[in-house]
This record gives sequence, structure tokens and C-alpha cells, in this order.
Amino acid sequence: MQEIHTTELAEKLSNDETLAVIDVREDDEVARGMIPNAKHIKLGELPEHLTELDDQTDYYIICRSGGRSSRAAQYLLAKGYQAINVDGGMLAWNGETVVPS
Repeated sequence: MQEIHTTELAEKLSNDETLAVIDVREDDEVARGMIPNAKHIKLGELPEHLTELDDQTDYYIICRSGGRSSRAAQYLLAKGYQAINVDGGMLAWNGETVVPS
């Protein structure tokens, strides 16, 4: 499974705002802030949302520290999607965050 550190992801996002980031944290965690334009899909609800995903898109999966995102990325890879785990998660994220409305 591919991994990327948060600093690398922040650099990619600064160059390309169209990257697909999926935040798999719980609602209360996301309420404290998430990466702008990230899609929030809780880990436990990921199977229900597969039809919303494109198997030709690279998805950058993030959670609090990297554990849940690793499981989510492995799951997506097994289902035929492109997934990259964001190592360190939001604990290591130093970029901009937004509070979802």
C-alpha cells in the first residue's frame, strides 16, 4: 500500500486543488477541522459509499493518526480503487483546516 506524509500531501494540494481526499474520522473529530475540500466518509460507512467513488481516481485517505486510514486504504485497494494512506493523519497535518457546516 502506498503512503504519503502530510507534508507531501500539503505540497500536492497547493499545486493541485482537485486531489481527492477522504477523511474517515468520526463526526466529532471532523467537527474540529478537516482538510479543505476533503470528502467526509466515516470508516464504518465506507462500504455504503463505494458507488460514489471512481476507480480511476487516486484517493488520499486520512484519519486522526493513520491507523483507520490505513484500514480504509487497504479496503479500497481490495475493492479495486486507488488509495494512498496519509501517514501521520490530522495529528501531523500543519496545513489549513475548515470546520464543516
